[in-house]
Amino acid sequence: MEVNQYLEMFIEESKEHLQACSEHLLELEKNPDDLAIVGEIFRSAHTLKGMSATMGFEDLADLTHKMENVLDAIRNEKIHVTPEILDVVFESVDHLEEMVMDIANGGDGKRDVSATVAQLKRIELGEEAVPEVAATVAGPAAVESVLEYDSFEQTVIAQSSEQGFHAYEISIKLREDCLLKAARVFMVFEILEKDGEVIKSSPSVEKLEDEQFDQQFYVAFVTKESAEDMQKKIMKVSEIEEVVVTTIDQKKFSEREYKSQQEVAATASAVAEVESTPATVPSKPEPAAQSAKTATPAKAEKNHAPVGNKTIRVNIERLDILMNLFEELVIDRGRLQSIATEVNHGELNETVERMSRVMGDLQTIILTMRMVPVETVFNRFPKMIRQLSRDLNKKINLEIIGAETELDRTVIDEIGDPLVHLIRNSVDHGIENPTSRRAKGKPEEGTVVLRAYHSGNYVFIEIEDDGAGINRDKVLAKAIAKGIVTQEQSYSMSDNQINELILASGFSTADVISDVSGRGVGLDVVKTTIESLGGNISIESTQDVGSIFSIQLPLTLSIISVMLVEIEKEIYAIPLSSIIETSIIRSSEIMNAHNQKVIDFRGKVVPLVFLEEIFEVPRTEPQDEEFHSVVIVRKGEKLAGLVVDSFIGQQEIVLKSLGNYLTNIFAISGATILGNGKVALIVDCNALIK
Repeated sequence: MEVNQYLEMFIEESKEHLQACSEHLLELEKNPDDLAIVGEIFRSAHTLKGMSATMGFEDLADLTHKMENVLDAIRNEKIHVTPEILDVVFESVDHLEEMVMDIANGGDGKRDVSATVAQLKRIELGEEAVPEVAATVAGPAAVESVLEYDSFEQTVIAQSSEQGFHAYEISIKLREDCLLKAARVFMVFEILEKDGEVIKSSPSVEKLEDEQFDQQFYVAFVTKESAEDMQKKIMKVSEIEEVVVTTIDQKKFSEREYKSQQEVAATASAVAEVESTPATVPSKPEPAAQSAKTATPAKAEKNHAPVGNKTIRVNIERLDILMNLFEELVIDRGRLQSIATEVNHGELNETVERMSRVMGDLQTIILTMRMVPVETVFNRFPKMIRQLSRDLNKKINLEIIGAETELDRTVIDEIGDPLVHLIRNSVDHGIENPTSRRAKGKPEEGTVVLRAYHSGNYVFIEIEDDGAGINRDKVLAKAIAKGIVTQEQSYSMSDNQINELILASGFSTADVISDVSGRGVGLDVVKTTIESLGGNISIESTQDVGSIFSIQLPLTLSIISVMLVEIEKEIYAIPLSSIIETSIIRSSEIMNAHNQKVIDFRGKVVPLVFLEEIFEVPRTEPQDEEFHSVVIVRKGEKLAGLVVDSFIGQQEIVLKSLGNYLTNIFAISGATILGNGKVALIVDCNALIK
């Protein structure tokens, strides 16, 4: 059987079944006597086992089968649900997710899960579950036993050695007080990728990004740098306690490969034996692969309407190609409209107008096809909150509202990490411990609300907690001490502006205000990511009442509406999402304040930014200085007036990146091709507003 053609379907459906398992396990934890929930988990596990066995992923099928045995014993009331049993089942699901992700990344899905399998066997036999304790790894010898290499990875390491590269196993240990571990991991990988090639990591990259590890992780790395130099470079990253670099001993590869082959043979034999055992087969036989099953079987059963082939799975790359082709049509539409205006032919104008309407409908359909519910990001958080509340000895209730709200797939892929950081921040430092909450007259259980909703051409995502809030006096004192703001500036700052100081770069040290609000560690990374998506973040907070972090994101990043403006003969595009209004002002209305030219805009002092100076536009002739064209733009509560020569008009344009060689151009976020074939640069208003 040729299984490669079904691999993509297998991966997607496996993710759905594992997500269903996670959701139902959380329900089961709240209702441990509800055997109907156990049945739903069992069905998802049984389907996953059949699919895995069919596809030849024996390790995946074996672990699923062991978990299925425990679930079968629970639903037949041979054993009763306890928190310890659920911990082991949750751990099994985590391992299964890692295996599926490894397969999705081109791996074989193999993973050492012997400790978890042993736990499941003990539970099945009615013995007490003992939570697995992660072994502490220290020193070079310990690093040797952590990473295992498949034949492909061994070949890569061997060939790199022949070409003069060094192969190292690197152990990195973070400090105990490191709160945003994923940010430190990112910085380590950034250093590594500049000097060589990362072969693999433990835990997996996905686990590291989700901060699902203690304080230590391991990386196999190929480079021409010396071990000593690599150790010193990685130690430059803040909040790293220890780095151990060990040369990989390739002589052990043959032993490891033999051992791996023996384990595979044993697993395959066990699976064959298990499949022939009738005791574990459910009373109602189910097919090995149920491709029509949804991720939420409980909901599917309630709806008895017949389900036909109403949906198909489409690779995101095909949608990207479709979007790129449509973007070319948008450029050609602009050109046709320009020609039609010049020619002024009745039938041509009518045809172009009709084509514009049809393309507008086509654009809506294509953008809708790329939309994905934020549920795909939100669904990872209930399990994360469960683990955090246990680790921190806090009682936390997570409420998710608006999970069906849709965002462009490109935005969805990028927004996950910032939300993880913000939610961890709310849980770690926003929500107080039960004792403190009782003393403040609050319920012991803290609440974190994750909310998403549409408003115009934007999606808003809010993280609200009823925790300690932000201590503005301490934030302001810290910001002044670090030189982020001056004492004079602080007098005119609003409460929200003071709150948003915690997003400033450099506002993160071990001396952060953790005794009251504890916010600010690494949030500059969150802010940078959100702004790179064309969004912004704002904060509202009341001390001892709670905080709301609000993220505003565009529905799509590909096609945006802009105001075209002209400076000399150069054309620039300013996103409409940043514009409040346009205005013509007299030179006499311009005032000076603190060496900055400003105007009075509806009672507010608004600084002026002369784009010809920012972009160093050469002038052929002196300009009329009596009147100035100004575009008033906004970033949060801050305003600025962009001074240009003239306004051209509103237009929809296709956003194109400047490429790898022009990544650091100040105040330019991209470019577009206009209808007349000229290139217009897109102004990054966020960079111009201070």
